[in-house]
Amino acid sequence: MTDERRILLVEDEPKIADALKLGLTENGYTVTLAYDGSIGYKLFKSDTFDAVILDINLPGMNGYELCKAIRANNPQVPVIMLTALSALNDKIEGYDAGADDYIVKPFEFKELLLKLRVLLKRTLHQNIPVGNVLKAADLEINLDSREVKRAGVVINLTAKEFQLLEYLVRNKNKVVSRADIALKVWEIDFDTNTNVIDVYINYLRSKIDKPFETKLIQTQVGMGYILRD
Repeated sequence: MTDERRILLVEDEPKIADALKLGLTENGYTVTLAYDGSIGYKLFKSDTFDAVILDINLPGMNGYELCKAIRANNPQVPVIMLTALSALNDKIEGYDAGADDYIVKPFEFKELLLKLRVLLKRTLHQNIPVGNVLKAADLEINLDSREVKRAGVVINLTAKEFQLLEYLVRNKNKVVSRADIALKVWEIDFDTNTNVIDVYINYLRSKIDKPFETKLIQTQVGMGYILRD
C-alpha cells in the first residue's frame, strides 16, 4: 500500500477520469479531479499536491501550457503526462514543457502506479538535506533547490534535462550506454528506433558545454556517453 499522498488529476474524459480516480484512491492516494486545464491550474495554485497527472488535449489550457505553468510555480512537483499523442515530437514537447514522465494511452494502470511511486520516492529523497550538492569540474547541481551552475553561472534546465544531467554527474568518468540512460532516466527499455536520448544529450550540451571552453559531455562511439570531471 502506498503512502497517502495527494494527487491532482486533470483529465477531460469523464470515464477515464473517474476510473483513474477510483484506482488511485483504492491504492491509498487522495485525488482531486479537474476536467479542464484552467481549473486544474487554479486548483494547483490554491492547494498543495505531491504529484500531478494530466492529459494534453484539455479544454481551457492544454497539457503543455498547464505543465509549464505548474513548473513556473513549483519546479519540483512530479508531473506525469497521460495522453493518446504517441509521436516522438509530442513526447519531446511534453518533456520540454517540464513533464517528468510521459505515458501513452492505452496503458496498463499498474504502469502508472509504478511510475508514480518511483517519482514520489525520488521527491521524498530530494527533501533529505545532507549531501545534496553534486559536483563535476566547475559544474554544481543542487538537488534541493534544483539549481544548476557552471563556473558560477546559473543554467536553466527542464525537468528531464535535470534528471539526465544528474544521472551523468552521478556516473562521472564512467561510460553510460543509451540503454542505461533509457532505463535510469526515462525508466523504459531502450528503443533503437528513437533518438530521444541523443536529442536530450544535445539539449544539455547546448546549455552545459557550448558556452564554456571545456566540454564535459563526450561521446564514446558505439558505447554511449561520458561526463568527464
